[in-house]
Formats: sequence, structure tokens, C-alpha cells
Amino acid sequence: MASEEMIIRIGGEAGMGLESSGVGFAKALTRGGLYVYGLPDYYSRIRGGHNFFSVRIAKEPLYAHSEPVHLLLALDIETVRRHVSDIVTGGAVVHDVYDDVPEELHRPDISFCAVPLTELAKEKGGREIMRNTVAFGVAAGLMGFDLAYLESVIRDNFAKKGQQVIDANLRVAAAGAEAAEAFREDFPFRMEAVPDAPPRMILNGNEAFALGALAGGCRFVATYPMTPGSPVLHWFAAHADGYGAVIKHTESEIAAINMAIGASFVGARAMCPTSGGGFSLMVEALGLAGITEVPVVIYNAQRPGPATGLPTRTEQADLLFVMHASQGEFPRFVIAPGTVEDSFRVGWQAFNLADRYQTPALVLSDHTLAASYRTVEADALDFDAVEIDRGALLTVEDLDALTEPYRRYQVTESGVSPRATPGHPNAVWVSTANEHDEFGAVSEDAQNRIAQTDKRWRKMEGMTEEVEGPSQYGPEGAEATFVSWGSTYGPLREAVDRLNGEQAGRANMLHFTALHPFPPAATGALEQAERLIAVEGNVTGQLETLIRARTGIAVDGSIRRYDGRAFTPETIVRRFEQEV
Repeated sequence: MASEEMIIRIGGEAGMGLESSGVGFAKALTRGGLYVYGLPDYYSRIRGGHNFFSVRIAKEPLYAHSEPVHLLLALDIETVRRHVSDIVTGGAVVHDVYDDVPEELHRPDISFCAVPLTELAKEKGGREIMRNTVAFGVAAGLMGFDLAYLESVIRDNFAKKGQQVIDANLRVAAAGAEAAEAFREDFPFRMEAVPDAPPRMILNGNEAFALGALAGGCRFVATYPMTPGSPVLHWFAAHADGYGAVIKHTESEIAAINMAIGASFVGARAMCPTSGGGFSLMVEALGLAGITEVPVVIYNAQRPGPATGLPTRTEQADLLFVMHASQGEFPRFVIAPGTVEDSFRVGWQAFNLADRYQTPALVLSDHTLAASYRTVEADALDFDAVEIDRGALLTVEDLDALTEPYRRYQVTESGVSPRATPGHPNAVWVSTANEHDEFGAVSEDAQNRIAQTDKRWRKMEGMTEEVEGPSQYGPEGAEATFVSWGSTYGPLREAVDRLNGEQAGRANMLHFTALHPFPPAATGALEQAERLIAVEGNVTGQLETLIRARTGIAVDGSIRRYDGRAFTPETIVRRFEQEV
């Protein structure tokens, strides 16, 4: 029978290629007209430790991963041990015929499919590591999915390795699909391809943000790699030559932000991708960008702290930190995309905001959004909407026409001073980390200090007008209104749908993308809610703290998660029912 959705999970040890093969299978499903949400889960080690990759599949758009598992592809017994309890009645475990599943792990309501994964990988492909390809071939066979789509991904993924490698992988996948025939009658779930579906994309938040940044004119990226922000560096490094971008793998995060500030100082749109620990090292230099009024974008893909914390897990605990990081006071933007589409849009908008107000723009993603793959429509990333606005950046003609000495830090009503890049004889000025006068010369004069501080802070008036209010999803006047930010958007959206499916008008949600400056439109939206419940991935309730500080409104309840794992719709619904 056809299923409304399926979840396939493959598990094994680090080094087995689970994520790369899982992403490949997700691409094949997308090419086959299905919607996919793929979530990796891995330990912070190169070899050993239990890793898995979950692929949720449906014929309607998906926004989050979910808990029930229909098919478990177990490359070792530890995978069975950890996940057998998650399998739905009627589901199945595919395991190697040489792996004896202990009696205590058997369940009478699911099937155990013993397949010679290792033998087929060696016989058909010549390498044991190809067991994951065998397993996904079995999955395609069990669910009735046309193997041609998986074969197309194999051809693309291994094109650079030659026809021999391509053929080996094709043989292995076909062998898996053939092996599935023996178990197909016992597996009731089907998810066939939709051959007439329009072409779609599958990508994660890191890739979408990098695309948006490139489209927005980013041409300088400097970073010291840190999970889960590193893939932005990898993406730019892979595409740098084709777009004239300069990529620097620096010796430290301190060097990275200073290089980015220097690149921006001379006119390049510059960025640092990192995570919370790397951002911590950038804090002093962030103040340098603040006082020299140099626009720079910092992309912080959050992971759990403190210190090294859980390097490959997820959390939303850096919000209040990035809002107040660095010594002294200066304006900055803090923006948190919640979806793949948001990540692309924020990717280019952050550079415009930084340029227009000559101040840092801090983008807060997190591991869930950064690393999870989601199918979106072909036009989901709106390249036509991309605009490049350099703000008050003086042209050569502007500088040629100057009749008085250039004042880089000219006191203006908006707080934004005319900006020049070095090289023009009419645009020579001093730049220093000290407080300075309008020409950039060091000054400790009290009145000058007040004038420059007030000038910088007046930018907040314009910045506040720029930020967007929270988006609303769900029916007006619902009994409960969830408030959220970042990657909680997807699971919360599905939770709202489930609650309203049980009883109309039960819940809606307000989701914040702009967090600092705090959007003025938020107050009215929050005041209209009958009951407010904050949903966020930290222990202290940082969004609800921010809401109370900016509006005086206290939420009525909270659902928090801080175990390093992503929210699911099921988790939110369960916790909400406990609150009621």
C-alpha cells in the first residue's frame, strides 16, 4: 500500500560513509519527485562511535524530521540496539546476514531482513565499504522506488572517479534491490517515485546561506574551520575560482575576523563562518569593526557549549551572547534564519544591512538548520529578489568633487557617515581602534566622545525600521501562540498543524528572524495572543528573556530542549499536552 510518509534510517560507525550515502539517497528521492528531510547524527570523532542518518520521505513538503522509523538499515548490531524501539509496527530491520541479532532485540511486530550486505559489496563492487550502497538498494527495492533515480545520482557522484567506479556502484545498488525481493511481501510500506513531478532542489542551510552570500556579492571568506560552520568555507573554496572569490583558511579565528575586517575596509564584501567557540575568539575584533565602522558579516552556526561542549550537536544558546559581545556599546544586527529559504535570503540581506549601517551583521544558524537537507521547489531561492546596496559608499566621481578634507566619521543625523575605500587622494584618513574625531585622529576629548558615541548609536533608529516583524503561521485567535526562532520553525510548524488537526483553532505560532534590533511590530502581535509559549533550544529561555526585556511581556509557558538533539513535532506536541 502507498504510505503518506516513510522514515528510513541508516546506522553504523563513523567512517562508513553514512552521511555521504544518505545525502545521495536523499537526492535520488528528490529526483524521483518526492519530498525529503535528511538529518545526520554523528559523534565528534573520525572513526568509531555510533552515527546515523535519517531520511524522512513524503509526497507533500516536509519541514522537520520525525521520530517513528519505518525501515532501519543496520550496518552493525549497535544500530539495532539503539533504534529498534523507534520502529513502527510493520516496519523492518535490514541487517547483514553475518550479524546475529540478539534475542532480546527481536520484536514480533516487525520484520528482520538478513541480507548479505558485506558479501554483495565485495562481490559486486570489490570493497566492503560499499555496504551502505547495497543497503540503500535494498531500501529502494522494499519501498518500490525506481532504482533509475539512484543510478543517476551514482553516475553524477562518481563521474570524476571514472566509469569503473560508477559501474561498481551500479552493480552494488542493483544487487541490493534484487535482494529486497525476498522480503518485499513482509514490508507493507510503499513510496513510489512521482515521475511527472517538476524538478526540485535538495540542500541544507549552510549551502543555502553560502549561495545567498555569493549572490549578494561576498567575495572574501576567512575562517578557522569549526563545526558546523566549516561547510560554508568548503562551499566557497569549491566555487571560488568560478566567481573570483578569495578564501583564507587562517591560523586562528582571531586572524580570520581581522582579515575579514581588512578586506571590508578596502571595499570587499567579507565574511567569517564559525561556531560559538570560534566567535568567542572574535569578540575583541568585533569591537574593532564597531568603532571603525567597518561592515562585516559573521555566520555563527551554533552548537552546544560551554567550551567544546557537544561539537556535532545542536543548540540555540548564543543569542544573548552575540547581542552583547565585545567591550563597550555599538550597534549590530542579529538575524536568525529558520529555513533553507530564509538562509538564502539572509545570506545576501546581511551584507546590505552591514553596508548600509557600516556595522557588523551577525547571522545565527544552528547545527540542525546548517546540516539538515530539505527538498524545496526549484524557485524557492529567489535570485530575482537579490539586490546589492552598498549604502553611503562614495564613488570616484563623489570623491573627485570633494572641496573640503574628507571626514570618515562625519557626525550626521542618521549616524551613517560617507564611506570611502582607500586609494583616492581626496579620501585619506586615519583609522584606529581608539576613539577618534571625525577625521579618524585619536581623541580623548569628552565632548567628542559623546558626539561619536551618539552618532554611532543613532544608526539604531534606522536599523530598527529595517528589521522585519515575526511571521505568523496558523489561525488567528488561537488558544495558544508559540513563539520561536531559528531552526525550531520547521518542527513547530508541523506541531501547529497536528494540534489544529485534532481541534481547529488550538494553536498558531510567531517566528522571529530579526532579533536585534528587536522588531517594533512584535509587541502588537504578542499582545494579541491569548497564551504565549516559547519554544527554543536552550536551558535558560533566551528568547523569552529578550521578549520580556524589550516589551515587558512575559510568556505563559516554555518548551525547551538542550540535550543536543533537534526538536521534533512529536516532542513539541507531547510537551504542550503536558502544559495544558
